Amino acid sequence: MFDTDTTTQSGSSVRRFRRSRTDRMVAGVCGGVARVLNVDAALLRILLVAATLLGFGAGAVLYLVCWILMPEDA
Repeated sequence: MFDTDTTTQSGSSVRRFRRSRTDRMVAGVCGGVARVLNVDAALLRILLVAATLLGFGAGAVLYLVCWILMPEDA
């Protein structure tokens, strides 16, 4: 259903990080990363909250950076 792999001219596949349009709570960052890594998005969201609370806001900063840098699914 979702095409995260792109085949190059040399035949190798490249994974692309894209924010999800369907699996999102705020910006789709966790949904997009979860799709590429083949894990549950809820697990990534829990880890992100834990990183934010235990890492003095580092998880929130990481989320904001990914929100800005990751393109949205087409």
